Amino acid sequence: MTNLICQRILLKLSGEALMSDAGGSIDADIVKRLACEIKDLSDAGIEVGLVIGGGNILRGAEKASEGLDRVTSDQMGMLATVINALAMQDALENLGQQVRVMSALKINQVCEDYIRRRAVRHLEKGRVVIFAAGTGNPFFTTDSAASLRAIEINAGLMIKATKVKGVYSADPEKVKDAKFYSRLTYDEALDQRLNVMDATALVLCRDNNVPVRVMNIFEKGAVMELMMGGEIGSLIQRGTDNG
Repeated sequence: MTNLICQRILLKLSGEALMSDAGGSIDADIVKRLACEIKDLSDAGIEVGLVIGGGNILRGAEKASEGLDRVTSDQMGMLATVINALAMQDALENLGQQVRVMSALKINQVCEDYIRRRAVRHLEKGRVVIFAAGTGNPFFTTDSAASLRAIEINAGLMIKATKVKGVYSADPEKVKDAKFYSRLTYDEALDQRLNVMDATALVLCRDNNVPVRVMNIFEKGAVMELMMGGEIGSLIQRGTDNG
């Protein structure tokens, strides 16, 4: 497909995106719907790398605050992301999409080890690559893992998928007159503490000039519209004024 804004993207989904309002860690219907969106991107010739958080199953930082060792709790969180990655892999394969899960932790019986060159080769062959287990290290979020993988695979854009339109000055569900930002710089997001993603993730994108688009993943077809040049969500990049 022509007129795409870039050929390769890194899509970051939160673990909570896989949950239904009724509760439960993974909603099969939601996973299938998200898989359909991802397959549409791949069918359009877009190379898709995917990072899914594990917060629907376990948050390492929360368990650490309850008294569990932080390194152990973060490792548990990494394993939660592997569970989500396998669920998405199954949904994509059921749609006929070739996909590979690559883990930063060695779990050879269920997925491949993450090797950068192999990941890039998978992408070049039209396979969706799901990067699991974060960075493989404690104290780093899956947002940071997404930024790191986006840089490593030379993604033209990192998409941070949320449940709201984009970046606001405050939580729009709590603050009625929260200001929406259609465009802003990395430093503006950092200085104003807009909670787009953790500071490490934003700094990685800033220092390696990877633009970040924050958008609502639950608007059907929105990602494809974005890839065709639509102004969807909020764009974070160098040298723009907020608006």
